[in-house]
Amino acid sequence: MTLFRLFLATCLVAIVAYTSVTIANHGWNLLPVFFGDMAEMGWPGQFNLDFMCFLALSALWVAWRHQFSAAGLGLAVVAFFGGMLFLSIYLLLHTGWTKGDMPALLLGEGRAKAG
Repeated sequence: MTLFRLFLATCLVAIVAYTSVTIANHGWNLLPVFFGDMAEMGWPGQFNLDFMCFLALSALWVAWRHQFSAAGLGLAVVAFFGGMLFLSIYLLLHTGWTKGDMPALLLGEGRAKAG
């Protein structure tokens, strides 16, 4: 669990640093670039579509883990738009709250206890 948490922390620091430099150099204009690459039907667009599917999967898992509650749906929106920035923080917190119990981490504590 320590290595997993170290990985999450490293991802968080790297994403924050890289995003900060990107925003400083290019501004907040992500969406036209993101969808523009997809509209061109090239490899950058293919990567963006693949990444967007991972974001959707992450959001769906977060909503499911919270049993599609209002809070879970809200977190799912943040997961979709926040990407690894959100997911690294979310998993760091939950690895602590579940004390490293992987079934509880992956399923949610209610489902893990029921199973």
